[in-house]
Amino acid sequence: MRENTTRRVLGIDPGSRVTGYGVLDGGGGEVRFVAAGTLRLDESGSMSERLAALHRGLAGIIGEAGPTEVAVERVFVSRNADSALKLGHARGVILLAVHQAGLPLYEYTPAMVKKSVTGRGRADKHQMTALVRLLLGLPEDPAEDAADALAVGMCHLLLADERALLERAREGPG
Repeated sequence: MRENTTRRVLGIDPGSRVTGYGVLDGGGGEVRFVAAGTLRLDESGSMSERLAALHRGLAGIIGEAGPTEVAVERVFVSRNADSALKLGHARGVILLAVHQAGLPLYEYTPAMVKKSVTGRGRADKHQMTALVRLLLGLPEDPAEDAADALAVGMCHLLLADERALLERAREGPG
């Protein structure tokens, strides 16, 4: 008898102005779209106000979507130190919200996400968005940040399936 391997994953594309999120159900090689969107932070507010709004928004999404795990894109160093610092603050708030919800957190580099979803580690944003729409059977392209978050969630589901297969292989016939 096959065990139920369905998981609900919240994928997150961190941003200090716009954070994308995508919710997927999947496991065992299947992925089903649940929801996606963006948290747009008021740029006229102070950084602390924006971070508080990000925390509230993300806590609300976690409460509403009920994920069993969270996948976050690991950010690279930016050429602009100020932008990198702001992104680091946003990412810290995201990690805190996930920890407070008691959810397991997985991180993936942009290259890992692109390679797992497209087969290439250097796909551009338009290719990623179009492929996410196609693979999930969406009627239209999701917003760019939401598409990135969905791709992070898809990457996690694919790699989690691989990890489960390897674990079962190590355990041997049972």
